[in-house]
Amino acid sequence: MELYCGIDLHSRNGVYFVTSEQNKTICKRRLPNRLPEVLKTLEPFRNDLKVVAVESTYNWYWLVDGLVENGYPVSLVNPSAVKQYSGLKEANDWTDAGFLAHLARLGCLPTGYIYPKEDRPVRDLLRRRMLFVKHRTALILSVQNMICRQSAKSIGHLDLMQMDQEELLGLLDREESLVFVAQQQLQTIDLLSRRIVLFDKRALSQARAKPSYRLLLTMPGVGEILGLTILYETGDIHRFAKASHYTSYCRAVKATRTSNGKKKGYNNRKNGNRYLAWAFIEAVHHAIRCCQPAKAFYERKRAKVNGALASKALASKWSKAAYYIMTQQKPFDLRKVF
Repeated sequence: MELYCGIDLHSRNGVYFVTSEQNKTICKRRLPNRLPEVLKTLEPFRNDLKVVAVESTYNWYWLVDGLVENGYPVSLVNPSAVKQYSGLKEANDWTDAGFLAHLARLGCLPTGYIYPKEDRPVRDLLRRRMLFVKHRTALILSVQNMICRQSAKSIGHLDLMQMDQEELLGLLDREESLVFVAQQQLQTIDLLSRRIVLFDKRALSQARAKPSYRLLLTMPGVGEILGLTILYETGDIHRFAKASHYTSYCRAVKATRTSNGKKKGYNNRKNGNRYLAWAFIEAVHHAIRCCQPAKAFYERKRAKVNGALASKALASKWSKAAYYIMTQQKPFDLRKVF
């Protein structure tokens, strides 16, 4: 007898729903998030289970890894693609888990990519590094805006970090409270910068050597950390059948909905990987400064649309180039991009 299990996973517990190929409920339990109890509950069905569908929530690592290591056929479900019948009068954890088992039984379960366990630590380290970078950028902008309001002067980041107290007093109209705020923020910026350097060193020392990494560094604007980010956020490049699929995953394509030549709204613009989207935008911002054809393309687009859309258009080209670099194992070729 073939069995199918759907799991609706929460922060402290999960609902486990096992059904047969005749859609008969075999077992349904709410279990705490402890792997031994989960394995004990599923053990009687181990040999008959064809699919164990786990909802992809923020805390799926421990469960999926534990089930895979114990030989269960796990599928990671993409929750944004699971649409229940809108006419349901009542929906709860039991119906959610049962619906996942039902989709698995029908063979139409929308699944996601189970990222390799051995590569996750470096990928997650790079993601946490990005948090530090975003906090630092927010603080830099805060100080620059404060100075601009008080003195109508624009100060660059490097000049800002080298200012002494007397210079800050002059720029902030001798307001000691504002100088105090600026000093605290500048000290925090310096602390974050030193921590980011530690993140960079750890990422470069822990990353596994992969042929695609050195090839990605041939792309203008892609340095060591951006190259690692692209490599580790992509995972197995061969899971994308086409370059356009990869570009969509990088959020570098249009998401508008049109009818009769008129824009009617947007589709799901947040579908895809936000870390890859950030990495390619960062890469093209650097490329515009060091690659003349990239700068010319950006300026042509910039003459027609705003800067954000022009950057996104160039990021689309860069993401397609990265796809072919990783699939064909060849260095960046500027002639093929433009």
